[in-house]
Amino acid sequence: MPLVGEPLPLDFVNTRPQPERGVADQFGTAEGVGQWLLLEADRLPTVRVTDSVRDALVSLRLQVGAALAAIVTGARPPSSALECLNLALQGAPTHSQLRWDASGAHIDVIRIGDECAQLLATLAEATVEYLSSDLAAKTRQCEAPDCELLFSLTHPRRRWCSPTVCGNRTRVARYYEKHKN
Repeated sequence: MPLVGEPLPLDFVNTRPQPERGVADQFGTAEGVGQWLLLEADRLPTVRVTDSVRDALVSLRLQVGAALAAIVTGARPPSSALECLNLALQGAPTHSQLRWDASGAHIDVIRIGDECAQLLATLAEATVEYLSSDLAAKTRQCEAPDCELLFSLTHPRRRWCSPTVCGNRTRVARYYEKHKN
């Protein structure tokens, strides 16, 4: 299962394969994409997953990953990543719409475009908001030697993507090394 619960752009990028850990690409199949979308159903629009949707997500993930990798090292994201994010945003723009019911006025945000464009734009928008927020400077890569997952530093002592997975493995390995003789 992929790690979820981080800001959406981090969850998105964390679906990448980690061959050194034997972790397959979560987006390697349309079924894998569908499973991830179900985990993120409260934050993403519903789409029918096809191979073309999967391919579009993998392409966007590559650019979001490049932008986040740059942020982790304190560098400026590559222009290709920024262009990709902006194109995704243009593919399904939003507009506000006034709705009135018994409780009064409400503003609904309507995103136009096909399902795939709406999904890509939602992910791009979440990434743009994240990159322009204070959280971006708190993006870290897991300190476990064989892990490449990203997380947001919400606690100053956090060092791993998951204290129960990577943190526990690191502590066990350290204990073993200390006591093996």
